[in-house]
Amino acid sequence: MNDLLHLIQHSLGLDQFGRGKQHRNYFVTGEGSTDHPICMEGVERGLMEIRRAKYELYGGDDVFAVTPAGKKWMAENSPQPPKLTRSQERYQAWLEQDSSESFGDYLRRLARKAKAQRGELAW
Repeated sequence: MNDLLHLIQHSLGLDQFGRGKQHRNYFVTGEGSTDHPICMEGVERGLMEIRRAKYELYGGDDVFAVTPAGKKWMAENSPQPPKLTRSQERYQAWLEQDSSESFGDYLRRLARKAKAQRGELAW
């Protein structure tokens, strides 16, 4: 089950906890690979479907997609992410902002903003 869960999460572009913005819905693999039987299990269970069988554009591999039932199953079976400390949450927020600002500058900006909100700074 873990292999199928991971494969569905990957097919949707999500992390191991089922988080993120779904930016795709396909998985390409062919007979003889370790992933193909997992995808076929997903098809048998109604969690995936074959969009194109032996697609020439992908070297004769099959193209699979996650069904709505597969998305629901993935959401129900994905583990909860670990609890982050405040420091880890700040670091994660800095990573997600995707800017050229250094982490130190980001922390200083947060501190100035907090002081301003408490009325300790006169801008």
